[in-house]
Amino acid sequence: MVSVATQMNGCYRVGWCDASAVMMRRLLETVIVEAFEANGIDSKIKDPRGEFFQLTDLVGAALNETAWNLSRNTKSSLPRLKSVGHLSAHSRRYNARRQDLDALVPDTRVVIEEFLHLAKLL
Repeated sequence: MVSVATQMNGCYRVGWCDASAVMMRRLLETVIVEAFEANGIDSKIKDPRGEFFQLTDLVGAALNETAWNLSRNTKSSLPRLKSVGHLSAHSRRYNARRQDLDALVPDTRVVIEEFLHLAKLL
């Protein structure tokens, strides 16, 4: 996780905004999975083959999970983070800009820290 965060921040520093957003997306996926695993409920985020869900389904599962009570800020921030991560990873015509990422800094911090707490890593 630390390596992913380092890459996310490094990409941002040199202006590779799409790369930074994709790494943010990867970090988000990782901390959600870690939270489910730490709480012994990771079976809720796996398909019938035992593979973890992709980000859209991970976010849905995290928002609906009753084993924890996500903060209002995390509930509203998760969809924004998911959207920018998806656009940067999958859209042929979208290129993230520094101001797009700057607007997400508070959301990213709130969400990542909350899931790190849920994963018992903070």
